[in-house]
Amino acid sequence: MKQYPFAPDGWPHIVIGLILSVVLYIILPWLAIVGIVLTCFFCFFFRNPARGGPASSDDLFSPADGKIMAITRLDLVDDLEGPAVCVTIFLSLLNVHINRAPMSGEVFCRRYRPGKYLPAFKSHASALNERNTIGIAYGSRKILVNQITGFIARRIVCDVNPGDTVNQRQRIGMIRFGSCTELICPADVIVTAKVGDSVRAGRTVLARFAGTDQRPEVRHDS
Repeated sequence: MKQYPFAPDGWPHIVIGLILSVVLYIILPWLAIVGIVLTCFFCFFFRNPARGGPASSDDLFSPADGKIMAITRLDLVDDLEGPAVCVTIFLSLLNVHINRAPMSGEVFCRRYRPGKYLPAFKSHASALNERNTIGIAYGSRKILVNQITGFIARRIVCDVNPGDTVNQRQRIGMIRFGSCTELICPADVIVTAKVGDSVRAGRTVLARFAGTDQRPEVRHDS
């Protein structure tokens, strides 16, 4: 798959920034600086770095860039049919905002819940804010990815639907502009990350499955 420098979601914003720069230049040349700065911000925010690599069947990669705010044990998660562990990642405006699949498998659920727009770093933001849940399964292994809006983030983008097959590290969506992402996995995984760690989607291993299942062959995207 061809790798583009910017996420497709960003092109309308970048074009608007360029048009604004031209219009402001016509009005008063030095005003074009405002449009140029805005365009540069959009280019930076919607950057799309390559995150390819070999498939790792037992590893769960981070679904987002950012910093780990919390690692929480949950008594029961219905979609996972038992206790679970939740790794919460806060994304600042400076982070890449593309969400990636922590593992390969089939999307078994996609569930949207409307909500508030509290700052994403608040501990109760997950429970109250707008949220989209993506479930990925292969065999007996199931995980969830929560895309959560924040005070600035007002739009969740989800690229997958139930029945879709995803590859590890594949883009599954993004959140604009500043947000929170959660990885929820069964309680018996081995958590390798810790609170305060800086993580990168598709690069940082957050947890590992304790057992070994036969996994499908996965193509490697660049």
